[in-house]
Amino acid sequence: MKNIFFFLIVSLAFVSCKKEEQEKPKVIYESKSQAKPQIDTTKVVVADLPVHMEGTNVLIFPVGDLNFFKKQGYSKSDKNISYTISNYGEYEITGYLDNLKFQEIGKDTIVSLTDKPVLIQSATYLKNHADKTKQQLMVYVLEDLDTNKDGKLNDADIKSLYISSIDGKNFTKLTSDFQELIDWKYIAVKNSLYLRTIEDTNKNGEFDKDDTTHYHLVDLLSKEWKATEFNPI
Repeated sequence: MKNIFFFLIVSLAFVSCKKEEQEKPKVIYESKSQAKPQIDTTKVVVADLPVHMEGTNVLIFPVGDLNFFKKQGYSKSDKNISYTISNYGEYEITGYLDNLKFQEIGKDTIVSLTDKPVLIQSATYLKNHADKTKQQLMVYVLEDLDTNKDGKLNDADIKSLYISSIDGKNFTKLTSDFQELIDWKYIAVKNSLYLRTIEDTNKNGEFDKDDTTHYHLVDLLSKEWKATEFNPI
């Protein structure tokens, strides 16, 4: 009976710890400085074979950490490592990527999208926009700040929206710091991106019904990509 009682206490403590871990706030306000992730010296960085978006003159190499899933606690043994770090759908690259590298066809030079720590979850080529305007653009959903201050970038941090030219140049952030991207959409008739974000206005570290939803549009044909707020409500 004593052993059973002891086991129950240990089990409850474990469940409590797991619950606290799962309920960790998405934003922690400890200082005014922006939260920067620590440099991970255990990374094994690899690149997938290149992706070519139809109608473009650029090859795109997804780059990521071979050990990412192991570090997140997933059971992936060393004997069964998959060297594929990304997936490619119709005009979209997905995964948990550290960077993208771009190479213009016919040239040897390979350039990086960014030199800052990021975790790219999706990179989408705006094919319809390119067909209509001849302007070739990529849109990215990623994490760029360690907002929960656990020392690493992962999907527990705030998602942001970025844009660039098809060759990775003019990499520009469209969302504000500490505003979580809800969704985005390309509207062809307006040559614009529409996006929604949520701001933790009550500063409780979570995004909930008491927080503020922001609506923005981005004129893709403008010389400077900038998210302009509007109110449809």
